Amino acid sequence: MPKLMRSEIEKRIDILEDDIADIDPRILRLLLKDKTSKGNILWCTQDYESYGTEYDEHKPMKVELITGELSSVIQPRAAKSKEIQRNRIRNRAEVFTPSWVCNEQNNLIDEAWFGRRNVFNTPHEKTWTTTAERIEFLHPKTWRDYVDAKRLEITCGEAPYLVSRYDTTTGDLIPVYERIGLFDRKMRIVNENCSTDEEWLKWSRRAVQSVFGYEFQGDSVLIARENLLYDYIDYYKDRFSREPSVTELKSIANIIAWNIWQMDGLKYVVPYTCHDTVLDETQLTLFGTSECRIIACPGCTKGDVLQHNGLYCRIFDWTNLKKSVPFVSLLKEN
Repeated sequence: MPKLMRSEIEKRIDILEDDIADIDPRILRLLLKDKTSKGNILWCTQDYESYGTEYDEHKPMKVELITGELSSVIQPRAAKSKEIQRNRIRNRAEVFTPSWVCNEQNNLIDEAWFGRRNVFNTPHEKTWTTTAERIEFLHPKTWRDYVDAKRLEITCGEAPYLVSRYDTTTGDLIPVYERIGLFDRKMRIVNENCSTDEEWLKWSRRAVQSVFGYEFQGDSVLIARENLLYDYIDYYKDRFSREPSVTELKSIANIIAWNIWQMDGLKYVVPYTCHDTVLDETQLTLFGTSECRIIACPGCTKGDVLQHNGLYCRIFDWTNLKKSVPFVSLLKEN
């Protein structure tokens, strides 16, 4: 088994799974859950196969595989070796965007929503200056509308557009009030407009419910979930000067497990669930022997995203239906 060494970058930004398990093992188990399959998310990468057969890309990620002596197995991209980074770029087209680029693109989203530029900060070169004044909302839009507005980061990796605890390319930590993620912006609005603790808890929860992301590789899914959870903890501690309770964290972790999910982004199904179907009927061959009839996945054969026989990923509608719906149904509606 390879020796696990923690680099200086990793020490700055890595969330050790042991630390989450120490809070409560149930929280880490939640962060590993696949809400669609009701099992665990899969590794979906060959990067860890040197650790043993349980790390095969088709196998589920388990608590015991990433804790204890193995607590440094999962690392953010900035802490990974250059060779692994190059391999993931080549094999999975994994490219992480610097925070200053995420900021400028997020600013464009807010410019469209607010109808004015540079609402949360003013970018210059490869950094930004945070707006000091309270964010104003013009009728008929309200701060509640902004917090509830749904935001989705596709192929999210470690979710740098949603949360910006650190720069994913340099590993530099970003102070809470300088963060530029879409969730961070919502939390700034919550902080500026919620006067009571009860109101803050309600709307911070709504902020978590409003951000979504999907990713193929299991380690990135876990890191994205951890980043969102720890980003929430940072804002909670800033508000209350204490750690959130286990009950509060479990509730937030459950939302995150629904909202950041593992998916084959070309098929909208849980990875590796498309399959050949073996029919009961048999057919005679030219040589008089019988063979089972095998039918490949129709969606894979025809390139039709609506005809896959894999397990279509489900997401939770927190505001209207208050139940899970297939993600692909959103495509049908549009």
